[in-house]
Amino acid sequence: MRFLLRLASLVALAAAVIAGTIDSIQSVAASAVIMTPMSDAWQDVSPDTLTSLQSALSYYIHPRFYAFIFQWLMLQPAFAVFLVIALLLWMVGYKKPQVSGRFIA
Repeated sequence: MRFLLRLASLVALAAAVIAGTIDSIQSVAASAVIMTPMSDAWQDVSPDTLTSLQSALSYYIHPRFYAFIFQWLMLQPAFAVFLVIALLLWMVGYKKPQVSGRFIA
């Protein structure tokens, strides 16, 4: 299970790097800071899954959760959202190193 969590963390980190690279290229081209919101990035990649997730959240979960949390999350920069997801997955899949040495208690 830890392997899958670490693999998912790696994929999220790669997505964050790709999103950050795209934002930096657009920022240099426009001579202004441009950060793509998560909703725009998701809409460009797979609009069907975004609409199905929105409808499922608004139907199965309380509408306040959808209104506040999900919409707030979709307004955040895509690279930041993927970085936070990568960090959380890595923290869950982290294996504490064993203490080894001469004086083990």
